Amino acid sequence: MSTREDGRAGPRSKELFAAAQKVIPGGVNSPVRAFASVGGEPPFIRKATGCHLVTEDGAAVIDYVGSWGPALLGHAHPTVVEAVIKAARDGLSFGAATAAEVEFAERICEFVPSMREGMVRLVSSGTEATMSALRLARGFTGRDKIIKCEGGYHGHADMLLVAAGSGAATLNIPGSAGVPVQAVRDTLLVPYNDAEAVSQLFGAHPGQIAAIIVEPVAGNMGCIPPRPGYLEALREITTREGAVLIFDEVMTGFRVAPGGAQERFGVTPDLTCLGKIVGGGMPVGAYGGRREIMSKIAPLGPVYQGGTLSGNPLSVAAGLATLDLIKRDKPHDALEATTKLLCEGLATRAKAHGVDFTHVAVGPMFGFFFQAEPVWNYEQAKRSDLDRFARFHSEMLARGVYFAPSQFEAAFLSTAHDDAAIEHTLAAADAVFAALPKT
Repeated sequence: MSTREDGRAGPRSKELFAAAQKVIPGGVNSPVRAFASVGGEPPFIRKATGCHLVTEDGAAVIDYVGSWGPALLGHAHPTVVEAVIKAARDGLSFGAATAAEVEFAERICEFVPSMREGMVRLVSSGTEATMSALRLARGFTGRDKIIKCEGGYHGHADMLLVAAGSGAATLNIPGSAGVPVQAVRDTLLVPYNDAEAVSQLFGAHPGQIAAIIVEPVAGNMGCIPPRPGYLEALREITTREGAVLIFDEVMTGFRVAPGGAQERFGVTPDLTCLGKIVGGGMPVGAYGGRREIMSKIAPLGPVYQGGTLSGNPLSVAAGLATLDLIKRDKPHDALEATTKLLCEGLATRAKAHGVDFTHVAVGPMFGFFFQAEPVWNYEQAKRSDLDRFARFHSEMLARGVYFAPSQFEAAFLSTAHDDAAIEHTLAAADAVFAALPKT
C-alpha cells in the first residue's frame, strides 16, 4: 500500500484528465466524476483493495463511495474476484441462456421479499431496471401517468429526467436538453416523505396513474430516510388506487438489510429495481416482483423488454459470490454498528468546533449535511452549505479520505472498513472541522 496520503489530483491524474477532455465529454464518463461542485480535478484511480482506492499518483485513500454502493464486502474481495476469473475462462458473453443465471435469479428471489413468490428479470444497469419496471407498470395497469419524488434519481431515461437528484442536482441541471416535453408530460412530482401529496395527485388524476417509483431510502439527494409511516402510506394508497408501487433499491438492495429496505421497514412493494450490489460491482441490474405483473413481460406477455448482454456470465458469477458471502457471513449488524460509530464521531467533532452538521445512517449507508436542521426532502437538502461541503471534501481528500464529490450523494461503509480506517477518518475530520469557517 502506498504511503502517500494526499488523494487530490497530482501530476499524473492532471495529465490523464487533460488527455481525457480531448476525447471524452468533460473528461469523464459520468458527470458527477468531474468534481464540478467541489472544485479541483478528479484523481484517477489505478486499483482498489478492501476499503482503499489507490490513485495514479500513488495515494491510498479510504473510500466511502464504494463504487456508489455495491462494495459492501470491500473492493476486490478474493472470493468474488476468483468467481469472475473462473467464469471468464469459459467465455465473456454468450447472449444465450445459462444455468448460472437461473441459480442467480433463484438467489435474488430468496433474498427480496417482493420477489419470493414472484419473478425477476436480469438487465445490465439500474437505469434499464427502472425504465423497464415503469413500462411494465404502464402495460399492466393500462395507465400512462407515473409519480416520482423531487430529487429522486432513477437513471437517465427521458421520462425520469425531471427534478432529478444525483449528478443532475450536483451540476444544477433542471432537466436535460434533448428530452421532449411529451416525454415528461405524464411524470408527476411530489416531495419525498409527503404521502399526502401523493394522495392528492391520485385524487386529481383518478384512474390515470400507473405507478409511483421511490427510493425507500433516498440516496441521490444525500442520504434521507423515510419518515415513520411514509412507506406504509404509499403501500396503502397504491393498493387502494390499483397502482403499482415500485421501490428503487439500486442503492439499498442487500445493503440496508439482506432483503433491502423493504425487509428493514416491513413494507413490500409490487416491483423492485436492483443494480450495483446485485452484481458484486459488475455492471448488472434486475427488476422483479409480483408474478401476475411480471407475466406481462415478453415473451409471456405484451410488454417488450430485451437485452443482448442481460445475464452476462461474469456479472452473474460476481453476484452469486456476493450473495453467498452475505448469506454466510451475515455482516449487517456489525456494519450498522460501525456506521453509527463513524457518524456519531463526525457529529461530535463538528459540534466541538462550532460547525452546523446533521447526519443520518440507515444500516451501512449514511450521509451528512452542513446545516443544523434534519433533512427530510430535496428542498431541505438544498439548504446545506455547499461551499463548506466542497472545502470539507477537498481537505478530507488531502488527508486520505474519499467521499463522493457531491453533497447530493450517499456514502457507504463496507466490511473492509476496520478500526484503523474509522480512527483515521475521525482524526482527519477533527482537523478539517477545526479549520472550517465557523457557523
